[in-house]
Amino acid sequence: MKKDIFLFCLLLILGLPCSILAQYVSGKGNDVTSPLHLMKPDYSIPYGQTKPGDVLAVVERVYQYLNQVTPMQLEDKSTGKEVDDLKRVNPNVVFKQGDFRLISYEWGVTYTGMLEAGEAMGDKKYTRYTLDRLNFIAKVTDSYKSYLQSHKGAETPVRSVLEPHALDDAGSMAAAMIKAMRLGASRQLLEPVVKNYLDYIMNKEYRLTDGTLARNRPLPNTLWLDDLYMSLPALAQMAAFSGQQRYFDEAVKQYRLFSGRMFNKEKGLYMHGWVEGMDPHPQFHWARANGWALMTKVELLDALPVSHEGRKEILAMLRQHAQGLASRQDKDGFWHQLVDRNDSYLETSATAIYAYCIARAINKGWLDAKAYGPMVLLAWNAVATKVNEKGQVEGTCVGTGMGFDPAFYYYRPVSNYAAHGYGPVLLAGAEVYRLLQKHPFELNDSAVMLKN
Repeated sequence: MKKDIFLFCLLLILGLPCSILAQYVSGKGNDVTSPLHLMKPDYSIPYGQTKPGDVLAVVERVYQYLNQVTPMQLEDKSTGKEVDDLKRVNPNVVFKQGDFRLISYEWGVTYTGMLEAGEAMGDKKYTRYTLDRLNFIAKVTDSYKSYLQSHKGAETPVRSVLEPHALDDAGSMAAAMIKAMRLGASRQLLEPVVKNYLDYIMNKEYRLTDGTLARNRPLPNTLWLDDLYMSLPALAQMAAFSGQQRYFDEAVKQYRLFSGRMFNKEKGLYMHGWVEGMDPHPQFHWARANGWALMTKVELLDALPVSHEGRKEILAMLRQHAQGLASRQDKDGFWHQLVDRNDSYLETSATAIYAYCIARAINKGWLDAKAYGPMVLLAWNAVATKVNEKGQVEGTCVGTGMGFDPAFYYYRPVSNYAAHGYGPVLLAGAEVYRLLQKHPFELNDSAVMLKN
């Protein structure tokens, strides 16, 4: 309504006759009597209305919800009573149930998202969310480490921390912990946990004969694109934290090994899974896995020294991937569950990841603001419509294995409790907030335009 009044006044100033003004407002004019190019489009997603305050409001809703449903508390599962004394841990003690687990790769992303929100928006409560929970997890882990010395094989709620069995257990949480230590989390508590995670990634995860990190599921010698994010950001963060070049070198090596097999240069997209010996090899370009690959490149570029020989190559791949994704954004700002199949559903978590990564690349000077800024704002506007009043993220695909037929991906369920959506929304909000401050946009002939 305000926009219509503004345009009406503008046209009045320009001296258009009242009869034309009336036809413009009523929408009954023709090419001769009305400036039809100024008619308001009927967008299904907000367009050209992205404001820092609105971004902050979305992030705040997510924070308030998560802060309520992820308690830092142990309880005795047999009695339901809270356990406050960590010297009294035993196999009956578990984390008090909330809506989400405190320890998972998805929550590693959420912890990182809260740290980014805290820095971008200057509000320490977001930072404290992560610092408090990671310190708590480390304290519980230390207590069970002592307990297991005299109770070998006992059940614990921190099994994945003490004995990681997959990259999912290790990489995302380790990366978040290293970032948290830089912002005030206890180094004494967290550093032993981080070293254990990194030992798993470097020395215990299964590998192909050429050293590529791999799994033996769903088939022997399988590469999961997801595993780029489940390992490489932790390696890069550890290199920056410890000053040990070997972690940078391993991260770049793994990136090359994965991309050489899984990046489709013609499409500018990654396949989700690769199986040694499969020929011909079906390619399914799953959206969230492409998000993990894109975020991995951003993480590497954030951490790698300017002088590292792999940096230029990864930057070039970031640009190829961003271009491949940009050409497939839906009219309403989202990306599809299978990125190159427009009849698959629109998916929130991948859209949020792309919004975050491309916004960060713009803010860092790796991508052009004029070319990519409008798509980022459109993507954020789309994501914002999926954060309900309660602060839950809607439209997120649940955890997904690997398939070699389209039905597997097309019919994956979505859920407000799919933990994969929350970290990406926080990350996207933080980076779009920065983008709006660094690269203000304007409407030019009704189109969003950013300035460098």
